[in-house]
Amino acid sequence: MKILLTATLALLLHDAYAQTTINRDIGIENMVKEVNADSLQSYIRTMVAFKTRSTVSSVTDSKTGIGAARNWVLAKFNQFAAASGGRLTAIVDTTTYMADGNRVKNNINLGNTVATLRGTDPNDPRIFIISGHLDSRRSDVLDGVGEAPGANDDGSGCAAVLECARILSKHSFPATIIFVTVSGEEQGLLGAGYMAKKAKTANWDIEAVLNNDIIGSNNSSQTNIINNTQVRVFSEGLPAYELDKQAKTIRQLGMENDGKSRQLARYVKETGERYVDNLQVMLVYRPDRFLRGGDHIPYLENGYTAVRITEMNENFNHQHQDVRTDKGIVYGDLPEFMDFEYLRKNTALNLANLANLAKAPGLPETVRVEVRNLTNSTQLNWKAPLHGRPKGYYVLMRETISPYWQKKFFTTATDIELPYSKDNYFFAVQSVSEDGNEGLPVVPTVGR
Repeated sequence: MKILLTATLALLLHDAYAQTTINRDIGIENMVKEVNADSLQSYIRTMVAFKTRSTVSSVTDSKTGIGAARNWVLAKFNQFAAASGGRLTAIVDTTTYMADGNRVKNNINLGNTVATLRGTDPNDPRIFIISGHLDSRRSDVLDGVGEAPGANDDGSGCAAVLECARILSKHSFPATIIFVTVSGEEQGLLGAGYMAKKAKTANWDIEAVLNNDIIGSNNSSQTNIINNTQVRVFSEGLPAYELDKQAKTIRQLGMENDGKSRQLARYVKETGERYVDNLQVMLVYRPDRFLRGGDHIPYLENGYTAVRITEMNENFNHQHQDVRTDKGIVYGDLPEFMDFEYLRKNTALNLANLANLAKAPGLPETVRVEVRNLTNSTQLNWKAPLHGRPKGYYVLMRETISPYWQKKFFTTATDIELPYSKDNYFFAVQSVSEDGNEGLPVVPTVGR
């Protein structure tokens, strides 16, 4: 009897501090089921039919070039808006980009096609963005006339944006979601730079940016690896924005792997794997691929939280290549080299994260770890978020050598004491909605 009682007590104590089981939100689960591989293929084949979507191609031709492509995306957004109850609105946001003597030889009309799904809470200014780049390129980036299908780079990212807009526009969220297909990525991240600077100037409250670039092919060149069960998420470690102001604290607390974008990457992994079967999210601790960059970079440089989502193994025979056959090898970024079931999973990854984020309350405020006394326990306290009404909070914990959060403790209070040493663990706090939707984790600052 004593042995049984002791075992029961031990079990209860274990449960009090065990990893909390996270269940799927049935609403999000149903949205994920709506993501359709045939729809994605249809979007891509239509984009390829514009022959080229080069940023330096025609903006006036009704059938060929970047202008025709962005007008088609606008028409699709407006089609989806019909089911949104007036909450989804779309524009082509244009500016004149002056010739730079580099990848733009003449002045161009630069345009991003932007759809905004307005949040239902008028007092909630938070914005979540999903992005892909509409422009394509040939081997010569200055060629705006020759065939540049851009099926995967980055028709795949734009197809994900469109499919997320189609599905999410039929639902309501407290926060705002923006769907954007930008131009000028191949010319030097021009469209994303324009939008990020505009957002900074207007003080948009962007909480997360999911940039999708090359997410629809399952095989690599050189290695011939075929893999449609993994996808990469790139995130910066040390922040590009105002590092000089943060470096001392980062170094002192050992927080090189706990910036906001790295927290978003961990969130994308946890949420995506919760809702999308047979897909493993691989975190890559780099802002982007080796010595390369993408449309999330301008957001990082303006102080926003952003990550890049990219297929596991790139195939350079079908990236930045003129369409041709050489020694029996077909080159060019064509739809026949894509895996639309893989693209469906990667699109569902985005959708689940956008929905979970937009349904969640805002970030907990003033999260602090108490350090008045040296102890082997950890005291955390925080304030309720400015937006939304949380059911409670998850306190996250992991060992300092772990890339992922290992435990979650739920509380309805705004403070907690845990029997784990802050010498050996990292902590964070996230708000949780009534339906169990978590916001992004916030790492504590030092409090006294």
